[in-house]
Amino acid sequence: MGQGDDAVTLESLIYWRSAPRSGAALGAGLALLVALACCSVVSVLAYASLLALSAAVAFRIYKNVLQAVQKTNEGHPFKWLLEKDISVGVERAQSLAAAATAHCNAALHELRRLFLVEDLVDSLKFGVLLWCLTYVGACFNGITLIILGWIALFTLPKAYELNKAQVDANLEIARAKYHEITAKVRALVPIGRKSESEKDK
Repeated sequence: MGQGDDAVTLESLIYWRSAPRSGAALGAGLALLVALACCSVVSVLAYASLLALSAAVAFRIYKNVLQAVQKTNEGHPFKWLLEKDISVGVERAQSLAAAATAHCNAALHELRRLFLVEDLVDSLKFGVLLWCLTYVGACFNGITLIILGWIALFTLPKAYELNKAQVDANLEIARAKYHEITAKVRALVPIGRKSESEKDK
């Protein structure tokens, strides 16, 4: 099996390129999220760590006994993991920090623009979104939304891939309708719009 076959990426998981791996990732994530919904974060982390440590100790003892019985000297069973470099490179850390900073700054500028009503129509649309979120928050708590999002991550991309043409056609109709309604609203509520001359400056 080549290196490309062993590579596991987020894309290969959510598009179910390997059903056993995707199923395992979905199940493990759901188990963790359900545990977090039932218990505190500290308890979940402590029990999960204790379970992992117990499994590692049991496997180490089993391998030591097996080597003693068979009179072999295979060494530490986790040697390949102990020798693996898991440190984060300086360049990688800097690139991640730069990307996170860029996204954070973009979000802050967009929030400032919306809350200070630079464009009235955009701020009204943002207000409608917040109003809808109040109803979502009344029906679901945060961990439930995360669980639903995790399930959607493993179902919606694959469903879109299987029905791409039909979904794209419907999205195009919805997008055209959305732009039509937005244009009508902007024509009725010109307050807060930037004039074309201001945009060109």
